[in-house]
Amino acid sequence: MTEPIERDFWRDTWVRYLGYANEVGESFRALVPGKVVRFSYAVAFAYTFADTADKSYRMLKKDGRPKRVLIETGDALLWQTLASVVIPGFVINRLCAYSLIYMSRYPKVSRKARNWMAVGVGLASIPFIVHPIDSGTTMLMDVTYRRWVKNEL
Repeated sequence: MTEPIERDFWRDTWVRYLGYANEVGESFRALVPGKVVRFSYAVAFAYTFADTADKSYRMLKKDGRPKRVLIETGDALLWQTLASVVIPGFVINRLCAYSLIYMSRYPKVSRKARNWMAVGVGLASIPFIVHPIDSGTTMLMDVTYRRWVKNEL
């Protein structure tokens, strides 16, 4: 009989979407004050740090060797920072910005309507970028950080 696969609470449940709070903030950038966007980044980083702390604590309980704990901590922090904050934040920011630039070609559409359309583009794209960015970040980590630290174990 096969052993049940352990689900990662931080990456395999709805909680993963907390890491995408900054994408919602980026989507609304054209309509809300900068403080709101910065707060959305604070939520995403809080999620990132919570997952990192959880992975570190689990490795501490499992192995206990400081070097392994630090490697696991680095892996979780790098992965989450890239997959939850940096890459998707940049993607959504550019999608919304380019949407606004494109829509500026239509001066008959009010500025408020163009801003709302850019918000819609940003929000609608979030579900489509989550899995490709997660998978791409995993592949990037596999060929860089994880390969480099494998020699250290």
